[in-house]
Amino acid sequence: MSSTTLTRTPASQGHRRPRLQRILGAQPFGIPLALPYALFLAVVMAYPLGYAVWISFFDYVFTAPGVSVDQPFVGLANYRTALTDPRVLQSFGNIAVFLVINVPLTVVLSMVFAAALHAVTRWAGAFRVAFYVPYVTASVSLIGVWMLMFSQGGLVNAILGPLAPNPSWLVNEHLAMPSIALYVTWKQLGFYILLYLAALQSVPKELYESASTDGAGVLQRFWNITVPGLRSTTFLVLVLSIITGANLFTEPYLLTSGGGPDGASASPVLMIYQKGIQQGNPDVASAIGVMLVIAVGVLSLASARLTKEK
Repeated sequence: MSSTTLTRTPASQGHRRPRLQRILGAQPFGIPLALPYALFLAVVMAYPLGYAVWISFFDYVFTAPGVSVDQPFVGLANYRTALTDPRVLQSFGNIAVFLVINVPLTVVLSMVFAAALHAVTRWAGAFRVAFYVPYVTASVSLIGVWMLMFSQGGLVNAILGPLAPNPSWLVNEHLAMPSIALYVTWKQLGFYILLYLAALQSVPKELYESASTDGAGVLQRFWNITVPGLRSTTFLVLVLSIITGANLFTEPYLLTSGGGPDGASASPVLMIYQKGIQQGNPDVASAIGVMLVIAVGVLSLASARLTKEK
């Protein structure tokens, strides 16, 4: 009996311990530490998102405090209104153009520059600060400089001379959104470079030394060691750049005077502002927001699948 008891007791304890760990986690003391941030996310993100989903199914209007009006359930009517609005569809097409230009440039340039800065031994700190300065500089001041450079009589057109586009970059319906994509890439690049620089610290130097001994060149070492070693960071950069592009608002609002010319640079978030605030249709604006969240989620999952397969 005693031997049976001795053999069963550890087994029963072994079954209880994983069950408790599944509930509280391996480090239960982290729960109270993470709870304030979880509450912050619930208040700042989860509740507004849930409220937006609720608004999108009703004929909702803004009212003064204490005023009650009838707001009937309309089902998918707000989504049909949004999907049949040519300007809303155009804004989603514009953001697709933005992402096609911005996301690959962001990933490639930030990885290449990070690898180059990682190899620099002198003035490394100065170079890193130089790349990071645009990211921390106020967007309004940078946008003012960008508008001066890309205006009809700006520096870029003066350098290009007869090759300069007419109409100019930011008032050209074919070049407005690509110009904004280049601006955002330039401004955000320093942040992603820092992410890659931090990740490069975990790539063993012995791999590069062994590859050099075997006769591998710079490009071979970069492609076969650096790129696979930064796979998880690349996934993070992909997701962050997609989210940043999907939330594009300040740049088209200021650079092209609210999405011009003729809506060629309007973004879904700008349409949410125009529909919900300027035109007083928060129900349609909420429907656009819900569709945007779904699109970003699908793109993020596709990026995760692509990164994992690669």
